[in-house]
Amino acid sequence: MRITGYRTLTTVQEWGRPVGDANGVFSDGVVPVSIVIVETDEGISGVGLGPHVEIERIFAAIDGEDPRAVTTLYDRMLRHTFKAGHAGPVFGTIGALDTALWDIKAQAAGEPLWRLLGGRDRRVPAYASGLDIGLTDDELVATYEVYARYGLRAAKLKGGLDIERDRHRLCLVGDVLTEAGHGLRPGLMLDVNEAWTRKQAVRHVYELERTLDLIWIEEPVRRWDAEGLAAVGRGVRASVATGENLTGLEQYRPLIAAGAVDIVQMAAVWGVTHFLRASALAHAHDLPVSPIGNSPVGLLHAATSVPNHLTSELQDLAPPVGVSIDLHVEDGAFVLGDSPGLGVRVDEDQIRATTRHPEAQTSEGPHVRPERAGRRLLAGVDVIAPARRFPGAPLHSHNDVSSTARH
Repeated sequence: MRITGYRTLTTVQEWGRPVGDANGVFSDGVVPVSIVIVETDEGISGVGLGPHVEIERIFAAIDGEDPRAVTTLYDRMLRHTFKAGHAGPVFGTIGALDTALWDIKAQAAGEPLWRLLGGRDRRVPAYASGLDIGLTDDELVATYEVYARYGLRAAKLKGGLDIERDRHRLCLVGDVLTEAGHGLRPGLMLDVNEAWTRKQAVRHVYELERTLDLIWIEEPVRRWDAEGLAAVGRGVRASVATGENLTGLEQYRPLIAAGAVDIVQMAAVWGVTHFLRASALAHAHDLPVSPIGNSPVGLLHAATSVPNHLTSELQDLAPPVGVSIDLHVEDGAFVLGDSPGLGVRVDEDQIRATTRHPEAQTSEGPHVRPERAGRRLLAGVDVIAPARRFPGAPLHSHNDVSSTARH
């Protein structure tokens, strides 16, 4: 079997509501989703959900090769980006191609990928994650009531701009999950997407922990700040989770060596091989792992085969437009199917016929770090969505995100 070509597509995830984080909000809830399809001379095609930046240069590393040699082809792709480096979306392109190759390999073997990788249980524990910072209280409650009907009993909220507002929203979701769980205490996490300094993180989490029990605080400071993440971990009770934006084992090593991470995360778009290798590194240090991202199907298959998987992020319950996936959600878990490979099917005609496109990206979306991130003197949730400021939310608060805190 030989790799003969590739093609790329872009579809959308239609949330039907605003989605975003401390950096900004997509007000229309329409988010672009890139797809890479790798073709072979035996008619088997593999699918990878992820970017295709500089794909011509990277694809040259695998063109004409046997796709079943996945891990060595992964290293070939890394070598082809040696001079410029493989960070950022280039790493995502490598991950998308890598995921497509795993899909091909499992299809050729006639097995679902989770079985090929050595998984025993097709169930992957999940937590709800609504990218919900742009929602009103009523919308927030309604959103997590839907998750609760699927058995989700843990939730991660977006926050970091107003601690009292975060506390209120965490309590609302906690009440929803407690009622659904017949009094069982839910699991709550907060993701602030690198919005704080070290001192802010310790002060704000400490304030939340006066009344709440957080499982983890996610990306409290910048992703590469090993010393800062370790300082946060020492100053709060919650675990520190980070890693979704780290691209390569070389970026994990200093964090793990500094004791800066308690929950090791990997983004779905970085690929299966990266997840397996980062999981092994984490396991060597007795650390759990947790995949991040919408439709993290490749990592869900891989998660069944590693001993230190903790839980996986469940964002939208529906797949992207034109994409079907052989899995379902029940009793708080993803349940993988028996289709060979990833179980992903792409309806290219439906994608091409889709007339709805994302709004033009602006400086206010979650894809762009705000100019004053980490340097806001006073809390002001209106900075993330001027037209949808939370009713009753103050522009300023004594629990502000203070820029006067020292590192």
